[in-house]
Order: sequence, then structure tokens, then C-alpha cells
Amino acid sequence: MPSISQRSANVPLSPFRKLVPFADAAKRNGTHVYHLNIGQPDIHSPSAAWDALRKHQGKILAYTPAIGNLSYRQKLATYYDQYQMRVKPQDIIVTTGASEAIQFLLFATLNPGDEMIIPEPFYANYNGFCSMAGVTIQPVTSRIEDGFPLPSITEFEQKINARTKAIFITNPSNPTGSFYRKEDLEALRQLVIAHDLFLFVDEVYREFCYDDNTFYSSLSLEGVDDHVVVIDSVSKRYSACGARIGALVTRNPNLKEAITRYAKVRISAPGLGQLFAEAILDQEEGYLTAVKEEYDRRRMLVYNRLKAMPGVVNYKPGGAFYCFAKFPVESAEHFCRWLLESFNYRGSTVMLSPGTGFYASADRGTDEVRIAYVLCLDDLEKAMDCLEKALAAYPGKALVDTRNQMIDLQE
Repeated sequence: MPSISQRSANVPLSPFRKLVPFADAAKRNGTHVYHLNIGQPDIHSPSAAWDALRKHQGKILAYTPAIGNLSYRQKLATYYDQYQMRVKPQDIIVTTGASEAIQFLLFATLNPGDEMIIPEPFYANYNGFCSMAGVTIQPVTSRIEDGFPLPSITEFEQKINARTKAIFITNPSNPTGSFYRKEDLEALRQLVIAHDLFLFVDEVYREFCYDDNTFYSSLSLEGVDDHVVVIDSVSKRYSACGARIGALVTRNPNLKEAITRYAKVRISAPGLGQLFAEAILDQEEGYLTAVKEEYDRRRMLVYNRLKAMPGVVNYKPGGAFYCFAKFPVESAEHFCRWLLESFNYRGSTVMLSPGTGFYASADRGTDEVRIAYVLCLDDLEKAMDCLEKALAAYPGKALVDTRNQMIDLQE
């Protein structure tokens, strides 16, 4: 039998999906599974987008321009105006989801063997994308006990060497829900200028900032037009993951030319997806306001329930719709599998993402999980009931002080 490439064998498994076979088996056995493992919202996409698809009178579903439909890029630039991002349609390249945007970006800016600094925990698929591109992640670690703030600039500087080409952050953060302030971005601005680095910022969750957190785009930073690249997507803010429409936004002319070469090779982003995404930008005012309010209610439910569970370390996330939690267990991965194989409460169980997959450091996240609060309040309440009962019944508890440990950054 012909062998597969070593490159494909080295791509890490997704922590969101690696336990899917166990979840499928639990369902076949009649157990209901509450999916808190993946950021698939249950909120309806804007009705205007569905209406646009139904009314579309096209006869042929043709290729679109390699960098995306001009009409969509024009509307996207107008949408960005509300965040003072100051971009033109020619600064936007439409991609097949944010995933393709990240792949194009890595291929266009880093050579095999180059390094990129990322605060950890980070979006787990960055591990896979970097593996595919032959890029090494240099992590700077933040801690759950502090609420996962941006690490200090000194910690970033300690990771910089001759192979360092870029810094990559997600704001607000997937997987932690951390929110980075304007002051944080200004500090990174000075750093990338001083060391002539790229600053990549995934801003997919910009609409979901809570409490007194006001989003500030990295494209609003002064004097770094050639350094800053923003990754975007309609998947999460409009509950349109299946549209597969993302964007790469930069004012750097050389980078735009390089990315366009990749875009032309893959021919075009999905045409129907762009129709859907363009119609979303015409959606009724108030959609995102209502969606944000719903996620905020879910955030507080999960935060308060975790806070009441003995031995759990948690914090109040400032954005997105994720949080991390540290459990009183020896192995979060074993606990997550045990939930699916050996536990149910009133006929149900919970699927979570083990924390280790969100780190580049091998010894991190072993007792942590990511929770995506993407279910309705009633389902979230029931999922938290299952989790509380499971933690009490789990045979693999760690030898820790079982008094609740809780971090509240708002108090």
C-alpha cells in the first residue's frame, strides 16, 4: 500500500472533534449529548440572508472573482467603518472561511522554519495550520488564575529571535473569551515596529464584548499599515458557519499581491456564500444587539454555575462565547471521554473540549477544558446540572483543595 506523507501524519487532531466517535456512540445508546465542545451557535441566521437566497434569479452558479465579489467587499468596507478600521474594498480579500484566510496568510508571510509568537491558550487549529505551513509556534503563556490576560511585552520580547516573523492574537479570544484593551494593542504596535514584525489579529468575535469592554480594531492603530493583518468571518457573529465566507484585510500592498496569487490558484470563494454574506450586511438593525444580549445571558449562567462547583477554577470572560475552566481532575481529556462513555444524568451528558489541544506547551491545560456557551439557556442549565453531577461522581479526581477557587475580574 502506498504511504501517506509525513506532513499529513504530523497534523494534530482537533480537540473539538477528536471525541466525536464517543459522542456518536453515546447517542446510539440513547444518551442525549449537550454539545459545548464546538462554537456552532444555535441562534438563527438573519432572515434577510435566507430571503436573498430564495429570491436569487441566477441561471448559472458561476465562478466569482478570485478576491471576492466587489459588491460584497464594498459593503464589508462600509461595515468596518463603524469600527474606525478605515479600509477600502481593495484592502479586502474574500476567503473560504477564516481558515483559508489564515492558511493564505501563513503561506504568504512565513517560510518553513520561521517562527510566530502566539499567546496560549489559543484557537487549537492554529497548531494544525502552522504544521501544514512548516511554521513553529513560540507560545507566551497566560494563566487561568489571572483570567488569561495578554502576557507582558517583556514575555513577548523574550521569544523574539532571528526566525521570528509575526505575532498572532485573537481579540476577543477563542478559546478563553479574554478581551484585549486598546492599551494592549498599542503595546504590541510598538513591539512590531521595533522588531519589524507582522501583527496578525483574528477579530471574528468583535461584536461580542461584554460589560464595559469597547472593541478596538488593530487596523485603527497608527503607523503600522504594512504590519497589521486582520482575519474575519461571518460564521460566528451571524451564525453562518456553513456559508464558509471569511476575509483577510490589510493595507500592505505587497501582501495583498501575494495573497491574491493564492486566491487565483484556488479560483474563488463560494458564490452562494457571498450572496448570503452580502445579504446579511443588509439585515435588519438590532439583530446583533439581540444576539449579543443572548450570549451575555448565557455567559453569566455558565460563569455563575461554574463558580458554585467545588474545586473548579473559573473567571468571567470579557468577550466571544467561550470560557476555560480548571477542574479538580488528573486528566481533563480522560474526564471528557468518561463523560461520553460512562456517565449520564437523567439520560444526558456533556461534550467538552480538553484543554491540552489549545496549547503549544506540552505540559499545559491537562486539567482544563474549553466550554462553548452556544446553547439556549434551558439547555445550558441542564448541561451545567450534568457537569456538576459528573464532577462529583468522577473517579479520577485530583488531590486538590476542594474549596471553590474563583477569579472575578469585575469585582
